[in-house]
Amino acid sequence: MEDSNIQSSEKDQEILEDERPWPHLEELFTYRGRKGDSVLMQCKLCLPSAMISAYKTSASNLKKHIMRKHPSKIDQYHDIIATSASRQRKTTATPNKLSASKQAKLPDMMLAPVSKRVPQATIDKLIINFICEGLQPFAVVEQPAFKELITTLQPHAKVISRSTVRTRICDAAEDMKTTIIAELGKAKFVATTTDCWSAHQKSYLGVTCHWIEEESLERRSAALACKRLRGSHTFDMIASALDDVHCQYKIRDKVVRTTTDSGSNFIKAFHVFGAQNDAEVDEDEADLDALDVSDHIEYHDTSVILDEDSGMEYQLPPHQRCACHLLNLVATADTALAECMNDTYKRLFRATFAKCQGIWNKTGRSHLASEVVEDKCGLQIIRPSATRWNSTYLAIERIIRIIDEKGEDAMRSVCDEFKVKMLSPAEVAFLREYCITMKPLVKASNILQSESSTYMGWLLPVIHQLLSKLNRLETSSKTCMPLIKALQNGLQKRFGQMMADPDLAAAAVLLPKFKTSWTDRADVIEAGKFKFIYLHVAMTAYWYKCIYVISQS
Repeated sequence: MEDSNIQSSEKDQEILEDERPWPHLEELFTYRGRKGDSVLMQCKLCLPSAMISAYKTSASNLKKHIMRKHPSKIDQYHDIIATSASRQRKTTATPNKLSASKQAKLPDMMLAPVSKRVPQATIDKLIINFICEGLQPFAVVEQPAFKELITTLQPHAKVISRSTVRTRICDAAEDMKTTIIAELGKAKFVATTTDCWSAHQKSYLGVTCHWIEEESLERRSAALACKRLRGSHTFDMIASALDDVHCQYKIRDKVVRTTTDSGSNFIKAFHVFGAQNDAEVDEDEADLDALDVSDHIEYHDTSVILDEDSGMEYQLPPHQRCACHLLNLVATADTALAECMNDTYKRLFRATFAKCQGIWNKTGRSHLASEVVEDKCGLQIIRPSATRWNSTYLAIERIIRIIDEKGEDAMRSVCDEFKVKMLSPAEVAFLREYCITMKPLVKASNILQSESSTYMGWLLPVIHQLLSKLNRLETSSKTCMPLIKALQNGLQKRFGQMMADPDLAAAAVLLPKFKTSWTDRADVIEAGKFKFIYLHVAMTAYWYKCIYVISQS
């Protein structure tokens, strides 16, 4: 386009003659005007030439033109840009209209003009939030790139040191702890959960707390502790650590129940130091071996025992075993007993799962095998995990899905590629029935492990519904009848005493979703109603006592 064409175009298209956007590029380009959101520039190195259009806030098209048409001048272009950026950092002049309008739409910290100083306290807080929310190491503040980023955004800012970060985080944790204690002080009843684990040769105890806010009737949750445990995870050490957390947050007398897994150390801790003996203890379970103290009898001087602390100062609330963990035990340990009930089931189960295990092993050992499965089936094979609940069901379900969607030929080609025997029609039918049998258990586990919408009142209705579905499957089952019997026996063994617990029955009856529709057992319903009446009378007496005390004062 010629200069004359540019003048006529300015009249026709109403090109705006505003302030020049990139005055530092005058050595290479001549400003010709604007057209909408575009800036028209003419290169001085290739006159006469066509116009170069660049967006009003980006000179990338100009740089591309230099790189493409004048590669020998690219170093000069970079020097001009660097000099301009250095001059802009040193000056405190008001930014041009384009940059100011752009900065107004972005966060103040990220693209704030140099003249707008962000307080140092705000910068420190943003750094702390960045480290905590992103799980960044404390050493990130010592990295030159991080310091350069902060000083580029805010030239006056100072990056706090690593020791200061540690101190600020500790102070923030103390402030959060004070806030949680204040919130828990308003609650009358709370429930806690706890677990211990090992990672990187270190042991930890985690404790969470849950309560219902009286005004909004919404569930509130808070993490109380993630503390280091030293030594063996014995029952008395766990009891001491858990009781210490309850005392620190002043909820020792407010905890109605504490939920844990079925570890022997937790069971014995609540059996010895709990408000009541754990009624769910089964002598035939392997993890209760720790409760047998007859093999470890020691004799001591009576005077020494009287002088020493008995250790009974630990006060633990009633114990509640995790229902999802119990269901996982039903799906693993109890279902293994089905092989002892029927030889036909045992042979079919072992032959089928041996072939599936061969496929899982191949896909887990080589990425090439995974690519073969994806190319032939369009889906990846899911591998079971010993620590992941329902993983075996999901792995079997994926194999059935591949057979249904892609046909048996796709699975057969995968087996031929892996040199694994193909599943026979009888084995495929067995896997289908296995999935149908285990599906109610999987759904029950998913319901009970919900974090926001499931309460204690859901436990008994879900278990009763699970047993009802298993009973209905007995009429249609062909090869998995031993599996159904094993599931029923496992549920009865692990949840039998819970189903007769009046507290759990009352919790279910009080939920409007269930009321008394979840069971036909009159004794359970009556026990729940009696517990509800007892609680109602106790609360009424408590409020009358409060009114009397207020009136007397």
